Amino acid sequence: MESVRSAVIRVYGDQGRLPGDYRVLVDRLWPRGLTREAVDYDEWAKELAPSSELRKWYGHDRDRFEEFSRRYRAELDEDSLKATLKRLLRTARPFRLVLLTATFDVEYSGAAVLQSAMKSLSDSA
Repeated sequence: MESVRSAVIRVYGDQGRLPGDYRVLVDRLWPRGLTREAVDYDEWAKELAPSSELRKWYGHDRDRFEEFSRRYRAELDEDSLKATLKRLLRTARPFRLVLLTATFDVEYSGAAVLQSAMKSLSDSA
């Protein structure tokens, strides 16, 4: 499978769609204070977000990010989620895949881990 171009963008202050974007909200919870009409997205893949238990354990504590990443990748390795990841990669192949998240610290977010996992999956296929 050809590698998919991707970006992780914080939904608050988002500058909007560029031509050729396929935009996916990847948080389990809807972003606070935003209506569905205010978010420019093609799909909400909340099933790909970290489990509620893992998200609460992590608490956006940078000291836990390495372990959070390991645990989240293990969740993404489950067959049903792997199938969803593959479907999303196929859908997004001709586009730039934009992973939207409400997380303040995008670099240390589930969306960043998801982006890395998707890149590994598309590179290995």
